[in-house]
Amino acid sequence: MSIEMVKTKHEEHLMRMPNVTGVGIGEKAGTPVIKVFVTHKLPESDLQPDQVVPKTLDGYQTDVEEIGVVTTQP
Repeated sequence: MSIEMVKTKHEEHLMRMPNVTGVGIGEKAGTPVIKVFVTHKLPESDLQPDQVVPKTLDGYQTDVEEIGVVTTQP
């Protein structure tokens, strides 16, 4: 399954997680990853198990990136 298909398959679930503001595709160390953008990172110990972004999705690594609050520009 392509990374695009995996992203699409899991995007709705990921977007329901606390602090998640977006999901995309990027690179980490030259390897394609599924990027999960959050307002702020929290320690896993502060989250319920169902609120933790999985390390991999269907064989593709995830990368959680803190981007703060997203607002529209006038």
